[in-house]
Amino acid sequence: MAEGQEIQIPRVKLGTQGLEVSKLGFGCMGLSWINSPDAEKEGISVIKHAFSRGITFFDTSDVYGTDHSNEILVGKALKEMPREKVQLATKFGVVSVSIGHQRPRMEVRGDPEYVRSCCEASLKRLGVDYIDLYYQHRVDQSVPIEDTMGELKKLVEEGKIKYIGLSEASPDTIRRAHAVHPITAIQMEWSLWTRDIEEEIVPLCRERGIGIVPYSPLGRGFFAGKAVLEKLDSNVHAAAHPRLTGENLEKNKQIYYRIENLAKNHECSAAQLALSWVLHRGNDVVPIPGTTKIKNLDANIGALALKLKEEDLKEISDAVPLDEVAGEKTYEIAPADPTTLRVGGLLKSRERELAREAKILEAWQKRTKSKFKELNSAAKDLRFPDYPSWINPEKSNFFAANKPNYVVKMQNLVKFQELILDTGDLKVSKLGFGCMGLTGTYNSPVADEDGIAIIKHAFNKAITFFDTADAYGPHTNEVLVGKALKQLPREKVQLATKFGIVGVVPPAGVVVKGTPEYVRSCCEASLKRLDVDYIDLYYYHRVDTSVPIEETMDELKKLVEEGKIKYIGLSAASPDTIRGAHAVHPITALQMEWSLWTRDIEEEIVPLCRELGVGIVPYSPLGRGFFGGKAVVESLPANSFAIALAWVLHQGLDVVPIPGTTKIKNLDANIGSLGVKLTEEDAKEVSDAVPIDQVAGERAFVLLMALQWKFANTPPKESKI
Repeated sequence: MAEGQEIQIPRVKLGTQGLEVSKLGFGCMGLSWINSPDAEKEGISVIKHAFSRGITFFDTSDVYGTDHSNEILVGKALKEMPREKVQLATKFGVVSVSIGHQRPRMEVRGDPEYVRSCCEASLKRLGVDYIDLYYQHRVDQSVPIEDTMGELKKLVEEGKIKYIGLSEASPDTIRRAHAVHPITAIQMEWSLWTRDIEEEIVPLCRERGIGIVPYSPLGRGFFAGKAVLEKLDSNVHAAAHPRLTGENLEKNKQIYYRIENLAKNHECSAAQLALSWVLHRGNDVVPIPGTTKIKNLDANIGALALKLKEEDLKEISDAVPLDEVAGEKTYEIAPADPTTLRVGGLLKSRERELAREAKILEAWQKRTKSKFKELNSAAKDLRFPDYPSWINPEKSNFFAANKPNYVVKMQNLVKFQELILDTGDLKVSKLGFGCMGLTGTYNSPVADEDGIAIIKHAFNKAITFFDTADAYGPHTNEVLVGKALKQLPREKVQLATKFGIVGVVPPAGVVVKGTPEYVRSCCEASLKRLDVDYIDLYYYHRVDTSVPIEETMDELKKLVEEGKIKYIGLSAASPDTIRGAHAVHPITALQMEWSLWTRDIEEEIVPLCRELGVGIVPYSPLGRGFFGGKAVVESLPANSFAIALAWVLHQGLDVVPIPGTTKIKNLDANIGSLGVKLTEEDAKEVSDAVPIDQVAGERAFVLLMALQWKFANTPPKESKI
């Protein structure tokens, strides 16, 4: 393939946030190691040549070179190019890499203060007003990713950076980071002989709409003949790479020769074939090979002209069996001090950190014990008959039993304090109240004054999370709730309502709608009926399968930005719809039916919500009232309510059920369930008492069968049904 061949480098979207880059990027790191008196001049010349050929995406880092020299070099090159046509990526997070030890040692930091100081310094060295893509170079495992991302989000809002990226991050870190602010790109090593990201990282990125930027796409230069066709300079980093030295190199040479032979069939070099293989991984993949030589740069650009078929790609992959690759994929690097953590810029031992967490836990236990005492007293006032031995709120060690949920996973946006759930920034009472029945659905409606009295009684009992919908009544339920709100302190109430169900239209059944215009009109109407300035949590009640979820979410996102709603929720949504919605704007809560006899969400929906940091709001937690005795007996002992509802409450700290009732005595019984402590054995015993295969009848009314979550997928954004 002629290296001088004129090739138009395509433009591609990197991620889904709006960043457009050249399909091939350029990694500038190596330019700081040019061994020449005119090294800087030569480096600038290479960058300018790349730009003249159509490469506009340039990658550097604050750790490349001596005293940040790589950023300085790139900054000088930028002065000779139109800034608005360049997409500049740099990184922070690696404080230092020390090679004066038996093993190289790396120190990383991700605390907010360090993030900001690094960004300010990079802007100055690069001589720019903003950075297009700012990566966390390596993850600081001692700092919650939410803290790091919180500061990066501020830098986006201030205009100092445009997009956020991560490098060498785990799936869990990617998910949690993306929940704080959309991640635009993940930079990972990916080449013919390094493919470990393909199983989990790549699918995750595509699920979240995150671009992939492979570094070392030529295997540290190996597929360009480094260490095979040319001897490595002992002064360069590659000379110490495990795959390029000693017996490993001799074994790996056979891999190179296989690729070289295949390249002849495609009339190109081994390097071009290997790079083309990476380029063919997808339109969301933008490799950033680096070089110090213009002839190699032109050859890399030439790889874009190769058109490989699926069978070609398989043949190339098969020529590099991963189990035959000798040597580790990267250098062996030790932490700066494996016995310490860096938190907020100060080194603390793991023992000190664990001791601090233990103190936090102890404080939580004390507050919770006090709260359980109050609940126990309330339960006795309700004259709960014959407590089973395991219903003993005063002695329950709720927090200790769930320590991993508090300490290890504290950064997963789920915190619990004094029976208050915190999902993101939305704090609600651990038990909510479903207002639907007050205007009649399964029962006759109550008078307005009685409905208002029940809502006020719930608030006085510390329930602050109230749920309604425009379809309830229809509309009359929102009007009733609005009247009750006038008698409560608005700032202490978390109000949830919903849109999406138009009504029942024979013979079609229940009609749903999710067009942007309908979303906005429903919100405006609900605000008016409720007589409030904002809605705390606004749910999409049922999914319109003819409208791409991205379009519905875009309008909801605008309503958040306008302050008309604070948080977005979904109800009865499929996993794909949840993922698609969450990629547009974080979903705060998912409302689903969940009770002892309806558990179909446990296998897929619940794990997905916990992966994304989405709270779960079970409706009908008493099985449409069945476990409260409805249709069985006129009344049941109060602890019968407590056991069934306690089972739902026990499902997790991120679970906030919203049972409804028209009777204050039932409301008080529901509140009493908060005092019930179930061990894992107890919860299993309760579950086993309700074998799902023995439950007779469908879980939903015939009219609603088609609107169940399993069928709630929407078409791609590009098309409509």
